[in-house]
Amino acid sequence: MPSPAKVLFPLNSYKLSHSRFYLLKPNKHTESSNSMLIFVGMGLWDEKDITCKGLEIARRSDEVYIEFYTSKLMGTNLDKIEKFIGKKIKMLERSDLEEKSRWIVERAKDRTVTILTPGDPMIATTHSSLRLEAEKRGIKTKIVNAGSIINAVCSLTGLQNYKFGKSATVSWMKSRVPLDVIMQNLSINAHTLLFLDLHPKPMTIRDAINILVDTGDVGELFAVGIARAGSENPVVRCDRLERLKSYKFGDPLHVIVVLAKLHFMEYECLRVFAHAPEELEEIVE
Repeated sequence: MPSPAKVLFPLNSYKLSHSRFYLLKPNKHTESSNSMLIFVGMGLWDEKDITCKGLEIARRSDEVYIEFYTSKLMGTNLDKIEKFIGKKIKMLERSDLEEKSRWIVERAKDRTVTILTPGDPMIATTHSSLRLEAEKRGIKTKIVNAGSIINAVCSLTGLQNYKFGKSATVSWMKSRVPLDVIMQNLSINAHTLLFLDLHPKPMTIRDAINILVDTGDVGELFAVGIARAGSENPVVRCDRLERLKSYKFGDPLHVIVVLAKLHFMEYECLRVFAHAPEELEEIVE
């Protein structure tokens, strides 16, 4: 009588029908030991922000892709990245990461495929979905972390990470969602990090404030505008939203932090690092 293992996984069944094996053991990595889908963060600004580990992995991968849909590296371009890594890199479109993502998972069945992403790979839910799809289909995945705007904001401003609430995106298509998130966070005394839309063009702090003010009465709230985090010349400025609108932040990428009540150390940091006005003391706890 055949053993239970032979009943469940006969050798010829695995060769003829991989799908049967997948259905029985969906989390088992069934392909070559060299096959893997790797997500490598590129950091915030240019090709040199990639970690040493990420660079080594990209250089020895069978195929390397990059996407600039979820964010952008404003200090570099594809040509410079290819020269730095020493490999041909294929550009991914939005559809390759979302509705047509199956093909790139298929590529990782029998080779090492690396996807380069601006910032940290798993900040974007799009990448989490792609990783989940790969793992469900029995393909190993790996993450190589890098600098992200989320930690850069704390570094540049002196704001404390645990004081942040839910984040939101200010879109070119006007919505109350960012305003609602700001108000929800203020109700629990939490700062709000606002990402600014990238498509069809990167939104500026002035654009975002105009949209927010049109949506609700928020002009008197204190906020911090940050431009070009990760570059040699970042700009960090704190004031009321209405006043920040007239400040020249320069080229994108930009983000905004709407402030809740401040710890006294946050206040001191903003006074020094972000040229905050003395009246900011009004919101110190």
